[in-house]
Amino acid sequence: MKKPLPLAEVYRLLEPGPVVLLTTAHKGQANVMPMSWHTMMEFEPPLVGCVVSNRNHSFGLLRASKECVINVPTVRLISETVRCGNCSGRTTDKFAVFGITPLPALHVQAPLVAECPVNLECKVVDTRMVTPYNLFVLQVIKAWRDPSSKRLQTFHHLGMGRFMVAGATRVLRSRMK
Repeated sequence: MKKPLPLAEVYRLLEPGPVVLLTTAHKGQANVMPMSWHTMMEFEPPLVGCVVSNRNHSFGLLRASKECVINVPTVRLISETVRCGNCSGRTTDKFAVFGITPLPALHVQAPLVAECPVNLECKVVDTRMVTPYNLFVLQVIKAWRDPSSKRLQTFHHLGMGRFMVAGATRVLRSRMK
């Protein structure tokens, strides 16, 4: 028999993708924060919806600059990622404190994270949902991938300090008729 699930726990079952590191920069100040509330919205051009709380330092930087980088860490960076989420960029230089290496991006001021095998330079293309829901729509304008990184072992946030590491890959092909 099924039992009621507290509504506050629903998000733990529907996390849409891997934890990423969102980097932002404005007027010489850069920040990095973990983010797991994001989803693909369109294939071409690639559009990503992401929720950044208006209580986060990155929210103000993203809103002001209208650009960012989505960096995809592997499980090797899980500890640094969690620590980045447990402090504020208002008072902490997370790059220096956690040994995260910023690299210049090609089209945006926000830095790439060198330790992440995938980096997506993004521009904010729609802010209509920012005020009511903190939802930014981003267009990926440049994508980078480390060719030596064959398998991305990402991790997913399950809430309450729990994470799931991406597992085995299965290839299922079906014919479209």
